[in-house]
Amino acid sequence: MQDIDWEARWKQVVADRATLASGHANSDYWDRRAPSFARSTGARVDDFLRILEPFLSPRKTLIDVGAGAGRFATPLAQRLEWVTAVEPSEGMRSHIPVRDNVTIVASTWEDAEVAPADLVICSHVMYGVADPVPFLDKLQGAARDRVFVVMRESDLPHPATEVRRRLLGEMGPRLPRFSELFMLLLQMGIRPDVDFMAYPTNTRYADLEEALVDVRALYGQRWDEKAGKAALEELLRPDDGELVFDGGVVRSGVAHWTPRR
Repeated sequence: MQDIDWEARWKQVVADRATLASGHANSDYWDRRAPSFARSTGARVDDFLRILEPFLSPRKTLIDVGAGAGRFATPLAQRLEWVTAVEPSEGMRSHIPVRDNVTIVASTWEDAEVAPADLVICSHVMYGVADPVPFLDKLQGAARDRVFVVMRESDLPHPATEVRRRLLGEMGPRLPRFSELFMLLLQMGIRPDVDFMAYPTNTRYADLEEALVDVRALYGQRWDEKAGKAALEELLRPDDGELVFDGGVVRSGVAHWTPRR
């Protein structure tokens, strides 16, 4: 394990995954996905807010890197003096409620120009980051008190993964995992505290066409419209006027640390 270059390994995993579905990292994909994503994550319960709890204070500020539809930025704004939500997707930003103490920055983290904050969080964002060390350095450079990075250790809980497994017998190149983030942080000289979470997840769609658009984007090459549609119809279940994919129990890790100066 000590002989592995974790930065090089990370870059290879991301590059391999991009050969399957490079569009996943583009804001255009998230613009299309935003309504489904907001519905899917809005009621999701995990322990991340509980893990943040000891570090929250009405006098503190926070940057949410890759804020998505505001799943964390919105409730945290009620507990903090100020929240800066950095999100490149216009579709995602449109779902973040307007609040007096929330600033929304339309940018990727790599290009964002934001003032430092006490806390910086980055939840399920780094999977497509091709150059992770500068990204992580910028996270801790923006934090005065604490940095939090969340990633899955489980496989991607998405219907495209299961459809590909059913049609091709394999899931294709995977995404980076929390364990690789942890080893990369150690290689960078960072010794993070670690918490783990396990929680059920699902993906909700307004209709079959919305589901097909999403699955095509992540399936990659060799997509078969007829077979893919049939498999997707078997996987989705109706629920309250929507179609739902049960992603099972997801296991994620939270690495958090006091930034070095």
